[in-house]
Amino acid sequence: MRSILAGLIFLAGTAAAQERRPSHCIAIAQNTPGIEYLHKAAWQDPVPEFSVRISYIAHASFLIQTPGGLNAVTDYTGFIGGADLIPDIVTMNHAHDTHWTAYPDPAIPHVLPGWGEFGQGIEHYLDLGELLVRNVSTDIRSAYGGVEERGNSIFVFEVEGLCIGHLGHLHHVPSDEQFAALGRLDVVMAAVDGGTTMPLPEMISVLQRLKSSVIIPMHWFSGYSLDRFLADIRSDFPVRRDGVSEFEVSLRTLPDRPTVVVLEPRYLMELE
Repeated sequence: MRSILAGLIFLAGTAAAQERRPSHCIAIAQNTPGIEYLHKAAWQDPVPEFSVRISYIAHASFLIQTPGGLNAVTDYTGFIGGADLIPDIVTMNHAHDTHWTAYPDPAIPHVLPGWGEFGQGIEHYLDLGELLVRNVSTDIRSAYGGVEERGNSIFVFEVEGLCIGHLGHLHHVPSDEQFAALGRLDVVMAAVDGGTTMPLPEMISVLQRLKSSVIIPMHWFSGYSLDRFLADIRSDFPVRRDGVSEFEVSLRTLPDRPTVVVLEPRYLMELE
């Protein structure tokens, strides 16, 4: 009898550990105030309970890590650095070849392209228990000046009660329907180059509407383009730049007002 009870307790504990903490992506909710919200950490360290680690790799690629050990890489190009890491999930967009690869490592269990047949888009709803990955299709400019409808995706990662959105190579202000499909994003990665994606005033208007607690600039080609974005957005949101490439965040530690958090890109390397 004791062995049966012990087995039942073990199974219950395992199921609880794999259960995803509910998020409020598609709900109206207020920010959760926190005393602090940034925690410096190395990408190889265990992720604390109830937290998510986000590391800026390069350009539009980020590593998102969960307490249960799942690793997701956004806008995966096939190269993340010298680290011996096979992600569990990679997402890709095909506006430019700096956002995807035709030859992802076959060892990667889940490869999610942000496009389908021309103009048809694609739909993803990958539920791994602890982590849910879904997408909202957007249009992109074609190579010859036209528009490819539903040619790219905004990917949303729901984990530990947080909603993390990666805007990808966004070329237009989302429609009301697309904003509704995205829902509430606690953390958002946004392209701030001001040219190849969207003009800065338009991108800032998107961020003003999203009101995400943490805004992470990406897709900046020089210090000048990043500084121009920061100068334009400081009147709306405070800016934090600590010179780090990764940080940990949880519902408890979100800032009480939208804040721009600048991460410095750094390829993943094995640490001694």
